[in-house]
Amino acid sequence: MRLFAFTVVLSAVACLASAQTSKTWNPNLKNGYYQNPVIDADYSDPDVCRVGNDYYMTSSSFACFPGLQILHSTDLVNWKIIGHALTNEYDVLPEFAGGELDWHKRIQHGNYVWAPSIRYHDGWFYIYCGDPDQGLFMTRTQDPAGQWEPMVWVMKGKGLIDCCPLWDEDGKAYLSHGCAGSRAGVKSVLFVAPMNAEGTKVIGPSRIVYDGHEDQPTIEGTKFYKRNGYYYIMSPAGGVKYGWQVELRSKNPYGPYEEYVGLAQGKSKVNGPHQGAWVDTQNGEDWFLHFQDKHAYGRVVHLQPAKWVNDWLVIGEDKDGDGCGDAVATWKKPNLPSSGNFQPAEDDEFDSTELGLQWQFEGPYSHYWYFCDANKSRLRLYGVQAPEGFKNLADLQNTLLQKFPTENFTATAKVKFIPNPSYKNKDEEAGFIIKGQDYAAIKFVSVANGVAMRYVTCKDAMKGKAETQHVEIPLEMQQQPAPYTQKYAVDDIPQPRMATPDVYVRVKVKSSGTGNQIKSQAQFYYSLDNKKFTAIGEPFAVKEGKWIGAKVGFFNFRPTVSNDGAFLDVDWIRFEK
Repeated sequence: MRLFAFTVVLSAVACLASAQTSKTWNPNLKNGYYQNPVIDADYSDPDVCRVGNDYYMTSSSFACFPGLQILHSTDLVNWKIIGHALTNEYDVLPEFAGGELDWHKRIQHGNYVWAPSIRYHDGWFYIYCGDPDQGLFMTRTQDPAGQWEPMVWVMKGKGLIDCCPLWDEDGKAYLSHGCAGSRAGVKSVLFVAPMNAEGTKVIGPSRIVYDGHEDQPTIEGTKFYKRNGYYYIMSPAGGVKYGWQVELRSKNPYGPYEEYVGLAQGKSKVNGPHQGAWVDTQNGEDWFLHFQDKHAYGRVVHLQPAKWVNDWLVIGEDKDGDGCGDAVATWKKPNLPSSGNFQPAEDDEFDSTELGLQWQFEGPYSHYWYFCDANKSRLRLYGVQAPEGFKNLADLQNTLLQKFPTENFTATAKVKFIPNPSYKNKDEEAGFIIKGQDYAAIKFVSVANGVAMRYVTCKDAMKGKAETQHVEIPLEMQQQPAPYTQKYAVDDIPQPRMATPDVYVRVKVKSSGTGNQIKSQAQFYYSLDNKKFTAIGEPFAVKEGKWIGAKVGFFNFRPTVSNDGAFLDVDWIRFEK
């Protein structure tokens, strides 16, 4: 059976005109082949649907907002971000709806948006996702690159996660899901519940249809399909870093279900290959997209060939003929038209009135936190008051970050720090950061006699540990010429504001080891002329965040209340190998 209607969404296709060719990672090989991962960045728990000749992906965004990034491809190898399903700060999950947001809350690392599914039904794109503390939600749109409707609370309950809808031929609708043991007190079981035809609410009891405690421990991440009269629940088991892909099938949506393992690590180097999406192409091929957990680099996306054998999906390459495939490193590309060679955006010249789609804050965000100055081709981050109980930079929601684009890369940015002269405490801070459960940063700190540039690290930052200062370098401020006229001291900043010189900040990230043994190290540098770069501090051992990979970006805050803050102006950020 074909699962998705054949229509074309022109706005998403048009977005590909501005696609970026990555300088850090290229999955395209010669002679019509590709290499895995097709996206070497942290798109955790990916799900994909096809609409005509177009493929749309979303993934877990957890506490990162704008949330539920939407990616588009025509060939399953080259992907571009085209939008977000959670874009407006008042259209987040219901906990924050119906009133003024408290932007001074500390981040709820690892919470909010877990394991979404994306489907197309009756002219609408749907995304279902779970919040382990609140329940299961849905949003929809007719244009995946445009505005999505506010979230609908489909099923309330603590511990409900990993949901996926299915609309049957008879008009009935169902929702599969799992549960989080950390909240529900039980795990390794899967459920199916009836939904109304609109897909807006569950209309009956959610029943356990499979218990994986004995054979498939930690089974979760449901994806619900129907093919050849069988209902399939495709779910990962065995845990994120070591697991495999389970397929369950039945002639009845409520079971009983038979089980089968269609993909495992086997003799490959790909640890834990599971949690993804089956797609059938317009040319009759079958493929499976899944993630691999690479610790500090997050959960990267692989594309596996697949084929149906006796109504089971064999995923990857089954060299030994046992019916369970191993993940492939390279393979012949799908028989699909390509729109080019690109990856999700990395570089940003900040020459638009909107933030690049790769950027996310670490929590529900405010548009008051930044200004995209297209006339001057720069991003201005404003100093935001730190949250109550602030201990270190792990607590800041207004940290603006993007995912690591691959294992080995260099990121360089041109920045300038402009303190608020009326701020009396002289402890405003802004800078360039790599952030996970630990962090390292080049800070610009307003001090009594000007601005100091510091290199700091913080181990166990999410546990509230204090950061360590390793280096401090005073920066000479740029002064306004006298007599005071209409001339400005720094760019367009009139007296009495002064600024640091342009500072070029750089980080080189390198990996060692492979698979479950992979490690990441970062060395920071600075320059005042973009020619001679000086290492600052010692190499930093990068660690992943809570359910996400480490990220790189910028921050700006002040610890106490005032009516204005410092500026961090970012002219550009550029990535290379």
